Amino acid sequence: MSRDETVCKYCGVSYLILHEFKLMEDKVKAMEKEMKFYEGSVEREKRLQTKLQCLSQDFEQCMADSESKSER
Repeated sequence: MSRDETVCKYCGVSYLILHEFKLMEDKVKAMEKEMKFYEGSVEREKRLQTKLQCLSQDFEQCMADSESKSER
């Protein structure tokens, strides 16, 4: 192939490089979208862990209260 067939006449960039560049742009956009999905997940998990711990303590307290009531 001649150089005229493989290079953009407007910008002078090889079509193969341009194609690879477009693929990388698409990958970056997909990764940015995924990053937004996971953004704040660490904080959410910490809050959920704290809530789970509180609920677990409440459950243990309720079980202890229930046992003491059934003993009476």
